[in-house]
Amino acid sequence: MKKTIVLETDYMTLGQVLKEVDVISSGGAAKWYLAENSVFVDGELENRRGRKLYAGMMLEIPEEGTFFMVKKGEVVDETE
Repeated sequence: MKKTIVLETDYMTLGQVLKEVDVISSGGAAKWYLAENSVFVDGELENRRGRKLYAGMMLEIPEEGTFFMVKKGEVVDETE
């Protein structure tokens, strides 16, 4: 499933996004989640919870979905 994440600031960290999409319950769980699960940022495997995600980037979490980072105010078509 494709979803968008609206950035209120210039970026969000990977750990913040995992919490935002309810993959983890607290920010502290990001390190362990990334050690045991594959997460891809723009098609590349990523395991750094502090990785900065900016508008235009894509995050793929197998079993959870694909998430697109957009700036606040951008119009996005989620039906694609």
